[in-house]
Amino acid sequence: MANNNKERSESGAPIFRHSASEARSELVGGVSQFTEAIETHIDKHFNQRGPVYHEIVSDLIHLDIEMIEPTADRPYTTLITNGMSSLPMNAPKGAEQKKYAELVLSLPPDWPLAQDSLANERNYWPIRWLKELARLPHRYNSWLWASHTVPNGNPPQPFADNTKLCCALILRPTLVPESFHRLEVTPNTTIHFLSFIPIYKEEMNLKLQKGPDPLLSLLDKAKVNELLDINRSNTCKRGFFR
Repeated sequence: MANNNKERSESGAPIFRHSASEARSELVGGVSQFTEAIETHIDKHFNQRGPVYHEIVSDLIHLDIEMIEPTADRPYTTLITNGMSSLPMNAPKGAEQKKYAELVLSLPPDWPLAQDSLANERNYWPIRWLKELARLPHRYNSWLWASHTVPNGNPPQPFADNTKLCCALILRPTLVPESFHRLEVTPNTTIHFLSFIPIYKEEMNLKLQKGPDPLLSLLDKAKVNELLDINRSNTCKRGFFR
């Protein structure tokens, strides 16, 4: 890992800092050995699987983005990575069953996702960050799991010029069926589906200072989940719940 756990936040949780010199990079070809199993898992739980954003050139892992189109019951677009689990993460002792993961993010139904629209970073950044997060544990021999946060730079910068959200929070998804959360592909390999929730710098700082529970309580009270709202209120701003 990029850090030997000597550096800790105010809450006592370890902080891992990743430097460019430690990053792995290697072009790969071919899809994951779990690609078809993940596609079957998606089809079992959703009726409206749409286009797939296929990678042409892949670094470290071949990573596609599966799209679930909006329906009357689920009026938002859901994006799911397919390929992050092709390599095991460097999970710590005691978490050996949590080495394999994929990521989930939902977008408003009118979010521009046509190929020409994705040339604009305002539209592309959620996909970019799904890819960045999916590769992060493999690039740095690290681990990404629920309650982990990843800032966009140091200090954190907004993901794009259409939002002030600037950090990633990883949680268990709430907008997909609970039976979708886990996929056992072999007796010794279970893929876990985790959500990517963009948050504000102050929200990440609260988690670093006091641990995840106070932040999760605020987000739950504000009904924040993996459905992206680029203009949502900052739950750590004074007077938010008055």
